[in-house]
Amino acid sequence: MTFQTLDQLSIGTRARITGFTDTEANFRRKLLALGVMPGAQIEVRRYAPLGDPIQIQLRGASISLRKQEASIIQVEVMP
Repeated sequence: MTFQTLDQLSIGTRARITGFTDTEANFRRKLLALGVMPGAQIEVRRYAPLGDPIQIQLRGASISLRKQEASIIQVEVMP
């Protein structure tokens, strides 16, 4: 299994969130409130035409994250 950040995944890739890189606590709380937490399974749905933002599927909800926000989310690609 490969460890990388969410912004590095391609469309259709399924992954499990493993943690966060260094970031401020307020932003981490915002992500946790959205359900973006370690152990959650996600799937990359699409990228905007210019590559930013990224749409992911998380627990039945679609969430859009900026590429900068996605770069702090560490994931483990699932087979």
